[in-house]
Amino acid sequence: MRGILPNVVWREASSALVGRSSELDRLVGVLSAAAVGQAGVGIIGGDAGIGKTRLVAELVDLARAQGFAVLSGQCAELGDALPYLPLTDALRGAADDPDLLQAIEARPMLRRLVPGSSFDSRPESGSGLAQQQLFGSTLDLLAELATARPVIFVLEDLHWADRSTRDLLVFLSRMLQRERVCLVGTYRTDDLHRRHPLRPLLAELQRLPSVTALRLGPLGTGEMSDHLVALGGADAKVIGDIIERAEGNPFYAEELLAAEGLPYNVANLLLARVERLSEPAQRVLRAAAVAGRRVDHDLLQKVADLDDAELEEAMREIVSRGLLLPDGDYGYAFRHALLQEAVYTDLLPGERTRLHSRFTRLLESPAELAYHYLASHDLPGALATSVEAGRRADRLGAPVEAHSHYDQALALWHRVPDAERVAGIQQVRLALLSAAAAEESGDTHRAIVQMRELLATEDQAAELWERLAYYLIDAGDEAGAIEAAKTAVHLATEATGGPGADAGDPALCVLARALATYARALLWTSRHDEVEDLARQALESARAAGVHDAESSALITLASVADIGGHAERAEELLAVAAAIRSGDLSIDLRAIYNHARVQYERGRLADAAVTADRGVGLARDTGLSWSLFGTDLRFLRLLIHYVAGEWEQASELAAGFAVRVGRLAEARLSGYALFVEVARGDPIVEERLAWLKPFWSDQLVTYIVRGLAAEHDLWNGDPRSAMEHIDAVVEAMELFDPGLIRICATGLWALAELGQGGPRSGDLQKADDLLRRARGAATVGPGSGTRGELGVEGRAWLARAEAEWHRVHGRPDPAVWRVVVDAFDFGSVYEVARSRRRLAEALLATGDREEALKEWRQAVATAKALNAAPLLRALTELGRRARFPTPPNHPSSSGPPASSGHPASSGASDFPPTSGSSSPLSLSSPLSPPNADGPAITLTGREQEVLALVAVGLSNREIAERLFISNKTVSVHVSNILAKLGVSSRTQAAAYAHQEGLLP
Repeated sequence: MRGILPNVVWREASSALVGRSSELDRLVGVLSAAAVGQAGVGIIGGDAGIGKTRLVAELVDLARAQGFAVLSGQCAELGDALPYLPLTDALRGAADDPDLLQAIEARPMLRRLVPGSSFDSRPESGSGLAQQQLFGSTLDLLAELATARPVIFVLEDLHWADRSTRDLLVFLSRMLQRERVCLVGTYRTDDLHRRHPLRPLLAELQRLPSVTALRLGPLGTGEMSDHLVALGGADAKVIGDIIERAEGNPFYAEELLAAEGLPYNVANLLLARVERLSEPAQRVLRAAAVAGRRVDHDLLQKVADLDDAELEEAMREIVSRGLLLPDGDYGYAFRHALLQEAVYTDLLPGERTRLHSRFTRLLESPAELAYHYLASHDLPGALATSVEAGRRADRLGAPVEAHSHYDQALALWHRVPDAERVAGIQQVRLALLSAAAAEESGDTHRAIVQMRELLATEDQAAELWERLAYYLIDAGDEAGAIEAAKTAVHLATEATGGPGADAGDPALCVLARALATYARALLWTSRHDEVEDLARQALESARAAGVHDAESSALITLASVADIGGHAERAEELLAVAAAIRSGDLSIDLRAIYNHARVQYERGRLADAAVTADRGVGLARDTGLSWSLFGTDLRFLRLLIHYVAGEWEQASELAAGFAVRVGRLAEARLSGYALFVEVARGDPIVEERLAWLKPFWSDQLVTYIVRGLAAEHDLWNGDPRSAMEHIDAVVEAMELFDPGLIRICATGLWALAELGQGGPRSGDLQKADDLLRRARGAATVGPGSGTRGELGVEGRAWLARAEAEWHRVHGRPDPAVWRVVVDAFDFGSVYEVARSRRRLAEALLATGDREEALKEWRQAVATAKALNAAPLLRALTELGRRARFPTPPNHPSSSGPPASSGHPASSGASDFPPTSGSSSPLSLSSPLSPPNADGPAITLTGREQEVLALVAVGLSNREIAERLFISNKTVSVHVSNILAKLGVSSRTQAAAYAHQEGLLP
């Protein structure tokens, strides 16, 4: 094509950018931030012809000059027919970029998008998982490219974007954070009707601080004049008339200038230019309009039915007038979408049908073929290609588009004679594929509706009931799922004669999956006792039939039963077998590995759990599934293992990758996990993260993780009432037999103990008793018959913590119960051992064992410093101050390194950090003098200053004694000395005098 048009250049390409300097400056700001590692997004909206593409072209030129790699793709007006079209468009240039080509070749999901690539022959299912792979692969690709040089990725005409492309844009906008990547998108505002699917996406994106949204308005009179002069306009009167008619739209002005006339509307204006072409050129342009915004040279020649010389002459004429422009090496593109729309709309019905029909004989893409067959009223062709387009969308990871194609095929089914032969698939199978695609796109309700409709019209098939049960489980309809699964098992058993059927019986596959789904549906219900037998039958059938996904699922369920029954070793054995299976379903494989690592972790085998979790994280990363459900669960578990083992730098590094500004539930769940280490370190980002997570409190998992840790955050900041509000909400949301409830109850008892500092209240005591009862119940009561085996080591440790906190609420400082807690967490939970040592030291002080208290306190301080656990360190500092523990004169700051390079939990540091906000703890004999130099000199000891401060806030002698770990008699002596030194006769007068004279520290 380059040889056909060697010297043709459209004059717009040389025109300078006019009137958009402020908008360009804002986009350059996004570009500059991306260049230094702060990913950003620019979204540009405006009416057709207002200059969005011209502005983006200027930005891309600047990016290239700065060394950016450029990826650019356009959406097309084909609805959801072609998933990921702009990404595919952007990857088309891979052959010209060796680095990009190599990066794509390393990612099979992206390789499928490159034109000419072949698809592997895997089942038409799992498009939701495939989508997660594609999203992860795209994110990984951009991150890899950005390590060598910054990247700008442009997606034009988002008003035509398919659902999968819109979801990809949101995903990238949220996940790209420190990568050197700039995303830019454009859309037409005049196309956005009230229900347009792009509207909610734009609203969601504009809430993100990384997104810069621009809305291009009309150019001013001076700017329009400059623009027209730059394009060659010389007649002032003509320019004035054009400016008046164009109303600030530069594209409209260009067309008016080129047409040398003033038609009444844009369509007439555009067609006036087309009508000046020769007949062969008009024929070519009409064929191009049917193809869409872009068209291949050879394809255009065949549809237009011209020889080489005729096509060359026609193209010279068209391109010289700026109607089509060269696009890459082998095609053309309309200069503006409005022109393509105008030409297509002007086609006569018969002409349009004939041209669409010609394209059906020349194209290969099933989605494009389905579009052209439907437009040419060839229903059999549309049916067959819609089915194939659905399969291709499935494999590309575009479940919404797959569902759309399958649904279109179902709609055509009864209008096509011998539809099953034409489509090459049974109607029931097609409906199953459609429902699966709906479920994988997040529309579980639609999947359920389709299955119920199918069951109402078709023979009762076990496979249909099993799929319905599967979707009902995901929808949370426990009763419906159980009934559907029961029916599936009954029908499958009748069809096969039971689990002992011949291995060659294909119906045995259906039975295996039905049994596995039935067991899964019953696992957490009152019929839990039936699960083990069902799962064993499922395992037997799956192994006989060679159905690896059902085999793995049954093993995971059996492991869950064993785990609940207290047989953790057996559970780990079963999960090791499941984790070694390659089932053909990556979601099940990751689920098995995750559960294997989880059980190892709960048994206290942190090193083994780390190895297993790393294997799962690696598998998720290598298959592009890092952001899938179990991909994120594995990363959280890896963070938790680091956190518990005291490897907080690694935990913080992982937490930093969990987005703070979340907008979707999956992101919120992952974000909440970061709070473990952030709350424990007192990170300032906690408040911002909690604010973004608050809208997701209705989700049970978010409530458990986020509000449970928000309660700890409030407690560290001295607000036990707010902490109790969080605890009450979590307790209300959780099942009574959920072992996670134990930690929540322990935190609630901590809050009640803080609320009862002045003495326990009867209401708090009753609430404490209830929380302890719930914790004990969750440790002993399971689903089904209500039995639960022994908890893992972490669960037992948290139960011991709950018991000890209950004693605190009741005002019983018992070192023995806190010693049990310390020992229970000593399976490797570094931070929890230190937190428990703090309470043990308090209890030892209260019972008069200062020497042992000092020992425990020093070990806790060493650990808190090693972890940089600021809230715990502050609490330990205050404890040391009240206990008057000795400190060396040159103690290190709270942020300094630990005194010992050994394990932080056992380090014997003897230093004592200062109270926050002061340079040193109170001296034992520092004088306290009034600010007035002429006043009486008053000397109080350090302990008397502490007692006076507590008297001034209204505490009784008993409360002061508890706070300072001294006897009531000693407090009484201190108070008497204070009154005498101040020359006052009552505690009230002493407090007033202290406030008035500024004697308080």
